Amino acid sequence: MEISTSLSTKLRIAMLILFSMFVIRGFAQTTVQASQITKDIREGKNISYENATIVGDLDFTYMDDKLPDLPRKSKWWNNGGDNTVDESIDVNITFKNCTFKDDVLAYIHDDPSGYTFIADFDKDVIFKNCEFLKDAMFKYSDFDGAADFSGTKFRRESTFKYAEFDEKADFSNTLFDDDATFKYAQFDEGASFKDAVFDESWNIKYMKARGDFDIAGLKVGDDIDAKYTKINGRSFTNYLIESRN
Repeated sequence: MEISTSLSTKLRIAMLILFSMFVIRGFAQTTVQASQITKDIREGKNISYENATIVGDLDFTYMDDKLPDLPRKSKWWNNGGDNTVDESIDVNITFKNCTFKDDVLAYIHDDPSGYTFIADFDKDVIFKNCEFLKDAMFKYSDFDGAADFSGTKFRRESTFKYAEFDEKADFSNTLFDDDATFKYAQFDEGASFKDAVFDESWNIKYMKARGDFDIAGLKVGDDIDAKYTKINGRSFTNYLIESRN
């Protein structure tokens, strides 16, 4: 009887240890190299990650690949060349509960060459409940499909300046630790900033939005620069007054 009880106890302990290992593994984040993601995009693969840590700069513009083959500044300038180089991302991009340890770049201006590199997104872009530990740059980007950044934390500089959203954009429950720029951004089908928190300033100067623009529960630590902003053709101030009535 004593032997049987001892074996039973050891078996239970072994099963608990094995179960704990599976639980820990299930909650642990997978580490993914940003270079692998850009490689998959180039190969036309949809990108989908959950509970992952992304290491290395995630460059949607592919600047390093293009720069060596571009004309020198003096040549393209003298010939009336355009210093903007566009990249179209034609796959679905999905990140949920992911952490980006380095820069996420859909916009890069390279001072030595004078070129500006921009990435446009032809399909859905989802960064849901993610965390950008460094810069998140989406200046001039066009979002043709869904754009969902809900629940995401922006720890450093972020910009959506001149970005254009063809479908309703979701920035609900987002957190911006640093100044956030949406200057000249355009929302064609509305946007949600419900319960979004801007610890510092929120620059929406010259921004235009049509459709439902939800700012219920919005919190801004410093100030909102809404000069020349238009929400369904109304000034931002008039929009606030009318939305509260």
